[in-house]
Amino acid sequence: MRTGDTGERTVVRAAAVRLREPAHPLDRRVIGLWLARSLIGTALVAALLAVPGWLIAPARPWLYGAALAVAVLGLLEALTVPRWRYRVHRWEVTDEAVYIRTGAFWQEWRIAPMSRIQTVDTRQGPLERRFRLATLVVTTASSKGALIIEGLDHETAGELAGRLARITQATPGDAT
Repeated sequence: MRTGDTGERTVVRAAAVRLREPAHPLDRRVIGLWLARSLIGTALVAALLAVPGWLIAPARPWLYGAALAVAVLGLLEALTVPRWRYRVHRWEVTDEAVYIRTGAFWQEWRIAPMSRIQTVDTRQGPLERRFRLATLVVTTASSKGALIIEGLDHETAGELAGRLARITQATPGDAT
């Protein structure tokens, strides 16, 4: 309930929002971003195992073997999981809510009604800048945390943040 300027109490009802398939895939360049992150992580872990193997002769076979296993498994992951994630991750913004679906193995579907949105941010790390992508972070009045849409074109993310700010400002509710 909300109290108006005249002291009258009015009831504000949220629009009916239902779980459904979000309409938009991420930008295809996100596959390259996820591939790069995976390869960098794999290379770092393999190097952390190989360098001590180079320095410690008795442990060399074990550490080199572990580094090789990490490299092979990391390469397999890098070649399969980013494409799989791309097929699953979807998003949509309507005048009533923000819808997302994420996950590779465990899928998560989330809806944030406009009346529950508190802040909208965009962020862009060095790799995202390289791929001209950005992440949209929609903070809500939810214990589950923010809705994060990673892998948007950087211009689309900026336009979407502005659109969400305009819609939420015009939406009745106190975002709590």
